[in-house]
Amino acid sequence: MKANIDKKVWDTQKTRRLTKLNAAKDKGLEKLVPSDRTIELLETVLAPEDKVCIEGNNQKQADFLSECLSQCNNEVLNDLHILQSVLALPSHIDIFEKGIASKVDFSFSGPQALRLAKLVQQQKIQIGSIHTYLELYGRYFIDLIPNVCLITAHAADAEGNLYTGPNTEDTPAIVEATAFKSGIVIAQVNELVDSVPRVDIPADWVDFFIVAPKPNYIEPLFTRDPAQITEVQILMAMMVIKGIYAPYQIKRLNHGIGFNTAAIELLLPTYGAELNLKGKICTNWALNPHPTMIPAIESGFVDSIHSFGSEVGMNEYIQSRPDVFFTGKDGSMRSNRAFSQTAGLYACDLFIGATLQIDLQGNSSTATVDRIAGFGGAPNMGSDPHGRRHSSYAYLKAGKEATDGRVVKGRKLVVQMVETYREHMDSVFVEELDAWQLQEKMGSDFPPIMIYGDDVTHIVTEEGIANLLLCRTPEEREQAIRGVAGYTPIGMQRDHEKVKELRQRGIIQRPEDIGVDASKATRDLLAAKSVKDLVKWSNGTYSPPSRFRNW
Repeated sequence: MKANIDKKVWDTQKTRRLTKLNAAKDKGLEKLVPSDRTIELLETVLAPEDKVCIEGNNQKQADFLSECLSQCNNEVLNDLHILQSVLALPSHIDIFEKGIASKVDFSFSGPQALRLAKLVQQQKIQIGSIHTYLELYGRYFIDLIPNVCLITAHAADAEGNLYTGPNTEDTPAIVEATAFKSGIVIAQVNELVDSVPRVDIPADWVDFFIVAPKPNYIEPLFTRDPAQITEVQILMAMMVIKGIYAPYQIKRLNHGIGFNTAAIELLLPTYGAELNLKGKICTNWALNPHPTMIPAIESGFVDSIHSFGSEVGMNEYIQSRPDVFFTGKDGSMRSNRAFSQTAGLYACDLFIGATLQIDLQGNSSTATVDRIAGFGGAPNMGSDPHGRRHSSYAYLKAGKEATDGRVVKGRKLVVQMVETYREHMDSVFVEELDAWQLQEKMGSDFPPIMIYGDDVTHIVTEEGIANLLLCRTPEEREQAIRGVAGYTPIGMQRDHEKVKELRQRGIIQRPEDIGVDASKATRDLLAAKSVKDLVKWSNGTYSPPSRFRNW
């Protein structure tokens, strides 16, 4: 028996890694790799069918490494399995069209949603699963362990210590999963410096680093120009503040990205203050540093913000507000997507976001037949965590509403805030989500639903608020949804008598039911009406990207 045990080899992964590193060494490739030898490096240390994690999330991108990977010889590298938070750049899709990669597990596809949908329809790509961020990070440590990761950092010193700057984001999760399971870590950096301001990734976790020809791409994804906020969005924001935030005393929260939530943020110093809600709502956030939060911060509404990543142009403002943001000794923000997602899931009492489709059970998805956008962090934020054990006023109140007062556990508030019609006059409310058609095309066991209906507590439209916590039967839930679906086909088929009854019971609330005067829903209510106003609120420390400057 002992002899058989002795024959077992326990270090095949380390041996495979060493073989790859020696192959690179034989070619004269040292730790600091010249940028013009990057493709050669990738073709040396990657192998067909490797699991390759490319750092690419909502904001910063390992764009140089991704572009180099897309230029590799597909006779040398093929059938790679890509692990990636966000498919955002053309090169992320090019590697599948060129046959370098064949399978992907991801969370969000953003601007590549149309190309991804086309690849699926052409059966040129295999999608493992569309994950939440935390779910994908978790699988990096279980069954999607990267053989190689391609990451990005702001700076490196000569030893290879990395400084990630304000946009730390996914880097620690990716590197730790790779470096401690015999994988190879390759980093692109913007600059080589004598000494990094802080060590975010130690040098001995990094195998190769490259000074990229130009700084890594960062998308100003969370900047919304107040000039584009409409009066309908202002009306919905008033209803959310007075009809949800105030009665539930929502202090700990996360906002999704979009003009709907930007309107809420810009109404806090005006409408929120008018309702005497300062210090009573919206004090502690898991949130990227939205520029539209500046007036609320300056007005004293906000105590703290922990961020998933940074935002272009906000660095100087953040450095000047260390009481609000998490910053290092060098003054720059320390973001961390995994920690902030965890905070959004367990420490927040409310998530509010938007979606492309909602069905009559309240299920919602951003994956449609012609556009697979994925989910990002919404399912983490927009779910009621059964592992939560601490209470709060909002959590307890929602739990009581859901159980007629016989509360065993509380409920997190999950709010969908949508206009009944989206672009091209497509109805948000549908009989059946496109996700069911996509399930068949993807060969998936489950339809790609973003937020399950039983997690959604409220739906807000321009017509009113539906409080799904108070519904006691599936039929009531359906009529509550129809009751705020406006003039969509779903809304037009409502049972008027039942909707009237639901309104009398407070399950459906119109603006006038909660004392919201629709005639006051004008742009005059916004604390800032333009990006220039945001700069003024920041005392000149917010420096918006050029495309948002029109002065």
